[in-house]
Amino acid sequence: MKFSLAEWGNQLHSGERTYAIVPKRRMWLTISALALLACVVVLFVRGLNFGVDFTGGNVYQVSNTANPDPAIAEEVIAQFAPEQEARISILGDDDIRVQIGVVDVSVSRQIEEGLAEGYGVDQDSVSSDQIGPTFGAEVGKKAIQSLVVFLVLVALVMTVYFRAWRMAIAGIVALIHDLVFTVGIYALIGFEVTPASVIGFLTILGYSLYDTVVVFDKVRENTENVTSQHRYTYDELANLALNQTLVRSINTSIVALLPVAAILFIGAFVLGAGTLKDISLALFVGMAVGTYSSIFVATPLEVTLRDREERIATHTKEVLDMRASGKSDVVVNEDGQVRVGALQPGGHRGQGAQPKRKGRK
Repeated sequence: MKFSLAEWGNQLHSGERTYAIVPKRRMWLTISALALLACVVVLFVRGLNFGVDFTGGNVYQVSNTANPDPAIAEEVIAQFAPEQEARISILGDDDIRVQIGVVDVSVSRQIEEGLAEGYGVDQDSVSSDQIGPTFGAEVGKKAIQSLVVFLVLVALVMTVYFRAWRMAIAGIVALIHDLVFTVGIYALIGFEVTPASVIGFLTILGYSLYDTVVVFDKVRENTENVTSQHRYTYDELANLALNQTLVRSINTSIVALLPVAAILFIGAFVLGAGTLKDISLALFVGMAVGTYSSIFVATPLEVTLRDREERIATHTKEVLDMRASGKSDVVVNEDGQVRVGALQPGGHRGQGAQPKRKGRK
């Protein structure tokens, strides 16, 4: 049988096909908690590989080299600054970038001359720059301040918009989940953390929040009159909302991830551009994790918090008691899940309800 994405999406929207995401929320939340714990362990064990913008140091760039062999730069650094650890990256086809810690001016000149001689280029083709740690510290400080202000504003706006503080808490937890996971991947891979990386970390928060708000908006729409009926529980209507937005989340993620993946590939393997590589990795991981968290973290957590509300708990018990007594006429799908439909299905009132044209009886 040929698979049809449109038909699959229609089945999810109507409730004909259902994936038990909310009913299995303990499993998803446990998986997410273990993944976060692993990221925290990696951060403590390996730590982040901060770039020269944060630690301070000297940066050398050799242009138009016939042989951009990193071994040549390593030999030069070992000769004139043996106590320094060189970080070498190839930029494009004929440029090479060397980063080390802070050295004296005389040593820096010797390194420049050694790089020019080693790569067979003119002295003018070797540029150097000394960066102090003050800039990186200021960037980190401003990033933390921006993050705190962003989270506070998000909590306030979501509480007012959804009129539910539980959704605000679940949304904030999902944002923190995405940020910690992305930073953990950075530590695991060993990518250099630069100001561009920080920009990427902050950017993914907006994407993650957007995806979560879309799902929450559907949850609110489905559960607005949940206590006025006794066919479905809050959990089932929230799970329907997740299934109804599943196709949209997948499509949006693919559309967003494809260009970011292309930038990451070009920056890492073609151009060797550090800025492109740093920000694109943060965006790629953050967008992918943001899609996951909006489905498997934010809504399951919101439902867990909502189930502790006395009104919802009482309603859920009443619905389940009616089913147990055989008074409910809910339909069960082939997978054993209750087929959940709209609380207020539309109806056709007949031709008599249609507007009449002027001059006609």
